[in-house]
Amino acid sequence: MKKWVLAILSLLTLATAASAAQYSSWSEITDEMGVILDSSYDIYLSRDIERSKETVNKAYFEFYEKLGVERAVMSYVSGKRAATVEYQFAEVKRLMTADAPNAQVRASLDSLIKMLKEDSAQLDGSKETGWGVFVASLLILLREGFEAILVVAAIAAYLIRSGNQRLTRVVYASAVAAIAASALLAVALQTVFSISGANQELLEGFTMLLAVVVLFFVSNWMVSKAESQAWKNYIEGKVSAAATTGSAAALAAAAFLAVFREGAETILFYQALMADTKEYMNMLWLGFAVASLCLVLLFAAIRFGSLRIPLRSFFIGTSVLMYIMAVSFAGGGVKELQEADFVSVTPVSGVATVDVLGIYPTVETLLPQAVMVVLAVVSFIFYMRKGAALKKAANMHI
Repeated sequence: MKKWVLAILSLLTLATAASAAQYSSWSEITDEMGVILDSSYDIYLSRDIERSKETVNKAYFEFYEKLGVERAVMSYVSGKRAATVEYQFAEVKRLMTADAPNAQVRASLDSLIKMLKEDSAQLDGSKETGWGVFVASLLILLREGFEAILVVAAIAAYLIRSGNQRLTRVVYASAVAAIAASALLAVALQTVFSISGANQELLEGFTMLLAVVVLFFVSNWMVSKAESQAWKNYIEGKVSAAATTGSAAALAAAAFLAVFREGAETILFYQALMADTKEYMNMLWLGFAVASLCLVLLFAAIRFGSLRIPLRSFFIGTSVLMYIMAVSFAGGGVKELQEADFVSVTPVSGVATVDVLGIYPTVETLLPQAVMVVLAVVSFIFYMRKGAALKKAANMHI
């Protein structure tokens, strides 16, 4: 397995290393970005708005993303910092689109360039150490794999608790298929299709939004069975029937999309880490192994720990987890579309970035999340009342 993963990562690393070969430090890359961003301002002064925005996109997609600056910042600085810089790129383009005063656009560009230089100085100043590589590798897999393992483990535990253990094979097969599809996508993005950065963001964004729909459906389906499962004399066999008539496909799809959404990104992050690691490759693989073990333990805790949780509480808790994942994916999906200029960016002051929950300080990301929270509350109340009615009806038949 390690040899297979190493072969894919090595292939991708060669592609990135070739692109970044002309730069000997992160500061050289961000200096070049500064030149490009300055030229976007000169173009803006000529009132060629579209070309000035395209020039900003060049700095973002061809340098910040393609040469691994974003991934390095996420690995060695913080995910919040990377999100802040990404939104500063969006803010510059928003001001250009609005034909803002020259001084305002210049100030926004200066803020962006300052952020880039601060990050590159921090990246260049941090001497590579074995434990630094270990922690970076560990955090990449934990951060990217956490959501996926939660979804797969929760679905598997749900199927087992509802008497449909045979269907877990479908879910596990979907997860494995998603890993394979992620690897193929990562290779295709870097070596075959040479897909543009914007199109890559669109692909990731729409995949996440599709996952939102599936997760929301699955969470509703789970909570709808919470009460009825508690009253076996009324509903025995119904969950099994429901799981074999379409819902099994939805559960498998939820597992596939959760893993697929994280998989390709994880491979690309490791690709950048391998390209940047001069020594201590053994510590990189140690971090990978420890993170994998942590995810396995998390899976086991959910899968086997669920057996000790009361059935009704477990079903409701699993449904709530799915709702949270759906809300998180909604924010992350819209953010990807914003980075591709497919969705506008309207900043909101006073809202902190919480990357793990998909919370970002823009109207466009927060609005669908707010709507989903309202829908979740309405759905929960509806199914709880329906469950109470089923309980009452079941008692009347006793």
